[in-house]
Amino acid sequence: MAHDSPPDALTSPQPRRNFFKEALAVTIGTLVGIVPAAVGLVSFLNPLRKSVQAKQRPEGSDAEGYFKVTRLDSLGETPQAFKIIADRKDAWNVFPKEAIGAVYLSRVGTSEVRAFNVSCPHAGCAVDWRPAEHAYHCPCHNSAFQADGERSPDSPSARDLDSLAVKIDEDGDVWVKFQNFKAGDKEKKPV
Repeated sequence: MAHDSPPDALTSPQPRRNFFKEALAVTIGTLVGIVPAAVGLVSFLNPLRKSVQAKQRPEGSDAEGYFKVTRLDSLGETPQAFKIIADRKDAWNVFPKEAIGAVYLSRVGTSEVRAFNVSCPHAGCAVDWRPAEHAYHCPCHNSAFQADGERSPDSPSARDLDSLAVKIDEDGDVWVKFQNFKAGDKEKKPV
């Protein structure tokens, strides 16, 4: 009995033509898949790019960047600490009604308010008001500041406390233009 030999197509290696067709199909498929993936990645990272390109003002401030803090009639000559509350946003998340910083406010005269950022200009630690000494004190490196924000001569801080702009509206509300400044520099530079 003679053995039937299998057809050549089953035993011979795959022709080159089929290999090139399959390689071309894989290459085109990969390219077609990369384009939507790249567009998706760019869309996904878009909030990060936007937050870096344009600094958005926090929700809770007016058009000029002032935050409503308290009422004029609630202030006295002794400095009081107040938190600045705003809706903070990062690339994808919103943190509603969160403290973004703090200020010391004190009344000067009948209708003027003095405002200081609570961060020490030396290293950024929060300063305390010491009523017995009638001065601000930083517990980190013993920086000392007078009631008007001027640094004491022996203070390690390179500059006075960072003052902030204040406005009082016709209803008696006190608004503060809150911002942070770079610590450690002799010059007052916003961050």
